[in-house]
This record gives sequence, structure tokens and C-alpha cells, in this order.
Amino acid sequence: MKGCVQIYTGNGKGKTTASFGLALRAAGAGLKVYIVQFLKKGNYSEIKALSKFENITIKQYGLGKFIKGNPSDEEKAAGIEGYQKLCEILKNNKHDVVIAEEANVAVMCNLISEKELLALIDMKPVNVELVITGRGATAAVIEKADLVTEMKEIKHYYKQGITARVGIEK
Repeated sequence: MKGCVQIYTGNGKGKTTASFGLALRAAGAGLKVYIVQFLKKGNYSEIKALSKFENITIKQYGLGKFIKGNPSDEEKAAGIEGYQKLCEILKNNKHDVVIAEEANVAVMCNLISEKELLALIDMKPVNVELVITGRGATAAVIEKADLVTEMKEIKHYYKQGITARVGIEK
């Protein structure tokens, strides 16, 4: 099977959900999935659910807080560690689907560079499906992708004061 590069970007809700839905589908087909989460830390509901699958591995490389301004040394170190893990996973070629969750945001926050993200795409083995999520995908990343889906916010209940709910957003 030829693997493609998929991008889920935009300011709307659903980028992570779409990529995790793909992970679930792949796991159901017996494929091996590896998910690297930039920025996130914590035992979210989706982590609990997906960790029940033997063929899905999820690793978090974030400090669990929003990055404002320049990232701290600790935040940079976590981003670099996540990027290095992605490189290792792609080079080992033992997974069918690799998801770089919030990698576009990691570029926007200067945890990794656009050049490094493009290098990930270049090192992807031909049989691996690589999924990159996060708002703010750059033009160069979009150009290299095989599929790009933009989630566009039209209306969001957050603006009505409804915060993240367990089982729905977290």
C-alpha cells in the first residue's frame, strides 16, 4: 500500500478528532499506529480510549500549557524530543500510520522549524501514511501533502461560554 501525507489544519474544531478517527480505523484493520502529540500533556479521554488498542502507541511531548511568546528551554526540549521520536519511528518503518499531532502549531510556536517538518515528510517511507495536524499549516507543508483538509469555524459554542467538556473536547 502506498502511504500518503495528510494535513488537517484550520481554525475549526475536529483536526485531532479526524486524525484519531483514522487511527481507530487503521487499528481496526490491523495496522500499527504511532501518535506523537506536540504541546499536549495529560490523560485525556481519547488517550484512555486509544491506549486500549495494542497496535496504537501515543506519546506526549508537551508541557500541557499554551505557549505565549517565545517557548521556554523546557518547551523547546520537549518539542525537539518529540521531533526526534518521529524521525526514529519513520526511519524504523515499523508503523503503518504515523500521526504528528499539533506539529503545525509546533512550527508556529518555534518548537520545531518548518524545514524540520518538511524533512519529516521527505523521510517518510513510501508505505507509511503520515498525518500532520494543527492550525497554521504553512504553504510549503501544504504543497508537499497529498491531502489537505481545512477545518473552518463557522460557529462555536465556546463563544457562548461553554468550556471543554469531558468526553466531547477532552
